[in-house]
Amino acid sequence: MKAVRFHGQRDIRLEEIEVPKCGKGQVKVKPAYVGICGTDLHEYMGGANIIPTSPHPITQEKVPLTIGHEISGVIEEVGDDITDIQIGQRVAVQPIIYDGTCGACRDGLINCCDNNGFVGLSGWGGGLSEHVVVPRAAVYEIPDTVSLQVGALVEPIAVAWHSINTSPFKKGDKVLVLGGGPIGLAVIQCLKAKGAGTIIASEVAPRRKDFAKKFGAQHVLDPTQDDVVTRVKEICGGVGADLAFDAAGVQAGLNQALKAIRARGTLVNIAVWEKPAQLQVNDLVFRERKYVGVATYVAGDFRDVLDAIATGTLQPEPMITSVIEMDEVEAKGFKALIEEKDKHVKILVKVSP
Repeated sequence: MKAVRFHGQRDIRLEEIEVPKCGKGQVKVKPAYVGICGTDLHEYMGGANIIPTSPHPITQEKVPLTIGHEISGVIEEVGDDITDIQIGQRVAVQPIIYDGTCGACRDGLINCCDNNGFVGLSGWGGGLSEHVVVPRAAVYEIPDTVSLQVGALVEPIAVAWHSINTSPFKKGDKVLVLGGGPIGLAVIQCLKAKGAGTIIASEVAPRRKDFAKKFGAQHVLDPTQDDVVTRVKEICGGVGADLAFDAAGVQAGLNQALKAIRARGTLVNIAVWEKPAQLQVNDLVFRERKYVGVATYVAGDFRDVLDAIATGTLQPEPMITSVIEMDEVEAKGFKALIEEKDKHVKILVKVSP
């Protein structure tokens, strides 16, 4: 079968590899659409970082690996012991790999597994292939009213959904969102759906500013032109935002957000940082602010997001700015997102009809 494989920095190849076999407790999925994620870009530009160069503790795989973890597709085979899902059903794939035995897993926090990984980054195949085999628990049926293209957006939206659920967010809160990429825009959509009172976005790219407004931000600031701290306080009645979500992972943004939230406010970090960040601890101490990290999603988040899309509470389809073929992944996918960042939000790869 055809698969897009990561070999190293700026080295991805469309190759022929063996078709994976479906065993007990597993399902074989024919991927339909796969989103290109910021993590994929980071690996391409500077990796391998997350992608293992020595055997992963769970999958025992290392580079070269098939990539793609934002996956929608159709069930084409099920293990002999699987009776609750049928061939032909359309599904979204939750790609977390976890050992099930560490302390975090025993507490139900599979997203915090000591040995965690991801289908499409750590082994067990990936979405950018003609077939992928995953555990039964990893697939969630897509409602009939939701397209397979939108189904490929469930994974990044679940990240945003989980970040808000993990935070102390309350309906009516005033919230600052750093970054207008796919995760930042997903946070804005989810905040609107959950009843945020005021949503403020901080973003530089003109098209992404427009998307932030479209998805529900009442105020969009440009950190290269606006004094973000001053403007947020003005918008929030002089006290600052109740919450901030960092989906950018930029030092200047972190510094601004810490000062822009109110006393006892919370800054939630979603971003995966490429470099170590510096934290001005006194900005936390003297205002009793909180800084918390969140990781991906937990059981239930995919189902909640699919339900919210099916009912129209979330309408993420405009995030899709381009759909390409598998043989265009590098030229019209990765390079387009790197060199024409202002033009795109989410590029999907069409893997099968």
